[in-house]
Amino acid sequence: MIKTIGILGGGQLGRMLSMAAARLGIKVHIYEPQPEPPAGDVAVRVFTAGYDDAEALRAFAKSVDLVTFEFENIPAEALDIVEAVTPVLPRRNALEISQDRMTEKAFLQKNGVVVAPYAQVDTLADLVAALATVGTPAILKTRRFGYDGKGQVKITDAAQAEETFTALAGAPAVLEQMIPFEREISIIAARNAAGEVSCFDPGENVHKDGILHTTTVPAAISHALQTDAVLLAARILNALDYVGVMGVELFVTPNGLMVNEIAPRVHNSGHWTQNACLIDQFEQHIRAIAGWPLGDGQRHSDAEMVNLLGEEANHLEQWHKYAIHMYGKAEVKLGRKMGHVNKISPKSA
Repeated sequence: MIKTIGILGGGQLGRMLSMAAARLGIKVHIYEPQPEPPAGDVAVRVFTAGYDDAEALRAFAKSVDLVTFEFENIPAEALDIVEAVTPVLPRRNALEISQDRMTEKAFLQKNGVVVAPYAQVDTLADLVAALATVGTPAILKTRRFGYDGKGQVKITDAAQAEETFTALAGAPAVLEQMIPFEREISIIAARNAAGEVSCFDPGENVHKDGILHTTTVPAAISHALQTDAVLLAARILNALDYVGVMGVELFVTPNGLMVNEIAPRVHNSGHWTQNACLIDQFEQHIRAIAGWPLGDGQRHSDAEMVNLLGEEANHLEQWHKYAIHMYGKAEVKLGRKMGHVNKISPKSA
């Protein structure tokens, strides 16, 4: 029986996972390089050390029954140390695939999932050749470490090749064709070790400056597309023999669904589940990795999740009618996710 779970990373996702675990009677230990992380307010124990501190990683791993993570960019060497002591879920293959955009796209294509046309870019000559095949407009993205619009540059003309390549400082990259999609949706899906899969309803996402602004449920798509999205997410989880919750971002195009990216963790676009479902994404993740049966993820209400960025966190009075979820971050920064609110209304569809 799992009594204590370790989480690599102490941000808001780790905080909300810790709260979900506590409701199930499971203790949480956090491993986070930065002092006083948001998850530290609600966890039983915090290990403050770097991902290059082998001794601290071993001590952390020995203190728990199981380890999970709240972000993808965990060094492989740190995982080697932790896995030598205790199991890590989701399994490492999902993490390795999602850490590299080229690897991720190749995996998705191998499993019959449609992705945007793309090409690998390691040199300026690669980029020039890629633009000739992929075309413009396109987006040049670093293969690793990009999030919330960081590490990517839009290209509208092939003449921008040199300045764009320079902007990413020559980092290994992938060029993706920009897809004229009708809307972006995401599926939050869970799978446990027994192969049981449960998906939340698709949410419709709106971004501002590369950062998720709102997720609305139900998404304005047909029931047929909802079914297609759920089946597609399940195919990805089963192909990975995945255990835990995953976020799958998709574009709705005139030709059907296209996967933008996958995230092997609980996801910002699934925060609406906290108030619109009996079992939210965080509890579903804890259930999955702890070996429990998955909970009922059916939606009982319509919802709109709104991210609170930067100074918006200092003006909560405008949100007093809604469910407020603050992350306990000490410093307000421009564009920083400080919390979110969930607007709930009676279920319409």
